[in-house]
Amino acid sequence: MISQRFAELGITLPHPAAAVAAYVPYVVTGDLVFISGQLPIEAGRLQAVGRLGQELDLTAGYAAARLCGLNILAQASAACGGDLNRVARCVKLGGFVASAADFFDQPKVVNGASELMEQVFGEAGKHARFAVGVGNLPLNAAVEIDAIFQIRS
Repeated sequence: MISQRFAELGITLPHPAAAVAAYVPYVVTGDLVFISGQLPIEAGRLQAVGRLGQELDLTAGYAAARLCGLNILAQASAACGGDLNRVARCVKLGGFVASAADFFDQPKVVNGASELMEQVFGEAGKHARFAVGVGNLPLNAAVEIDAIFQIRS
């Protein structure tokens, strides 16, 4: 049970964030859930701003990606009617990391979300992924991550 995994990991899911522009937080089509990009927001406040390798280091970036992962899980839970046991697998994560020109550890940053998916879902949490560096992200966020999940009816 996912609730038992959360208890073991000391995880409390945040409330799903509302969309901040002209999009929806998730779309369910068939047995797939597409989660819009999630920022490192906690209690309504952006927790990591700036660029990795400039204002933030790898440890802060990893923590920001993990927070994005928690927000992804909150959206997935909403998409599944509050029942994350419906998740059959995490299919893919896409990670965008605001990066200084000489920062090249984007994959290590996005591991914060990837490793969370494995911790929560076990083997079903292993996924395809990309992790790219970008010059800027919305609201000056350090990291933005989106996701695709396969769900059971």
